Amino acid sequence: MDVQKILVVDDDEHLRMVLQETLESGGYKVKIASSGNEALSILKEEAFDLLITDLMMPGIKGVELVGRAKEIYPNIGAMVITAYGTIDRAVESMQKGAFDFITKPFSISQIESRVKRFFEFQALQKENVVLKKKLERFRLTQKIVGESPVIKEVMDHIAIVANSDATVFIRGESGTGKELVAQAIHDRSDRADKPFRKINCAAVPETLFESTLFGHEKGAFSGAYRQQKGIFEECHEGTILLDEISEIPHSLQAKLLRVLQEMKITRVGSTEEIPVDVRIIATTNRNIDELINSGKFREDLFFRLNVFPITLPPLRDRKEDIPLIIDHFLSTLKDKYHFTEKKISPSLMKQIMEYDWPGNVRQLQHMLERAILFSGKEVTITEKHFKFEEEGRRNSAKGGNGSLEVMPLAEMERKLIFAALKKTNNHRTRAAELLGITVRTLRNKLHEYEEQGLTDEEL
Repeated sequence: MDVQKILVVDDDEHLRMVLQETLESGGYKVKIASSGNEALSILKEEAFDLLITDLMMPGIKGVELVGRAKEIYPNIGAMVITAYGTIDRAVESMQKGAFDFITKPFSISQIESRVKRFFEFQALQKENVVLKKKLERFRLTQKIVGESPVIKEVMDHIAIVANSDATVFIRGESGTGKELVAQAIHDRSDRADKPFRKINCAAVPETLFESTLFGHEKGAFSGAYRQQKGIFEECHEGTILLDEISEIPHSLQAKLLRVLQEMKITRVGSTEEIPVDVRIIATTNRNIDELINSGKFREDLFFRLNVFPITLPPLRDRKEDIPLIIDHFLSTLKDKYHFTEKKISPSLMKQIMEYDWPGNVRQLQHMLERAILFSGKEVTITEKHFKFEEEGRRNSAKGGNGSLEVMPLAEMERKLIFAALKKTNNHRTRAAELLGITVRTLRNKLHEYEEQGLTDEEL
């Protein structure tokens, strides 16, 4: 268990030393500062669990220091001590985020009990967060829906590998649910109560990749104003999902391989090796064999990652699951779109079953949500509400796989807004209800479109 760290700030040297000695004898790691400015300098270099500060000091006052400390570390606790104990100052410090307010003179036992009470409260907060995450993970993993033989095999693989520490390599097209499977593996493992962190390898700039994974020391590069842990350290004893691992820069693949082999990382700007304990799950939607043959992905790194491979089938290969998936989405979307019952007409279901689904389950979900919006208060969703992508129709006819031509999110948003207005004869309140947004949000969006010169005809 990590030692809890406390920063004590007071312009009274004797009080600083007494507090430091008392708290250190209680097992805490303590640093002291004589002013608010000195405290801010320390906070920019190092993280603390609790700030104990005098209220009335030269320069930065205690109340301001609490607020600025919270800006740097939102989760830091704060206690204010002062001889000027008034309700107004107490309220102000609490509004800035202070946990407690203590007036001088006070006894050593008072400080000890208040600090103990804070850390007990913090532990309860953390436990609450863990429980909420467990509940959310339970809800998330229920999204793996299906009874087809291929999806049952995937679920069997999850059950087999979950309680091991084996590295898992998940292949599958975009939208097949690779992240859901990774989350399910973590949730069923002995690491379930530890961090689960996802890094999208395609989204991290090459210049920041090493720092993001392994952390950096202060001054390691321009903009490194303080020491920063990387994902491997932050996720100690947990699980890291390396999403789209095929996009990791070739120059860093050897470093990642070494870390996976030795389970030790070195921060950028340091030579110290830090042991880590993490489980790795990697995913890709690319043909990894082609990347290896072309020299874009190291074969030895692939072998290290591919200890337990899982391949997710595209939706077109498990169409018998589509009715179950639709029922699942209709059930989970009720609260979001404020309806009690929706169903798919038989003729539309026939078309859905014949469609090729190049974007897989994710595409089905998005198209179903759009159809729910267009259907308004009608219970039955029909062909007039459901817009198929022509690419999927063509592929279905010729039996090819194809790829989904994705519409920009902003463009889809505008289309839905103007469609809702058209359906309600420009009645903004009803259109907002249909879209599941507030009238104010709708008004702001329309104002944006007006400034951009966009109309429904242009969309």
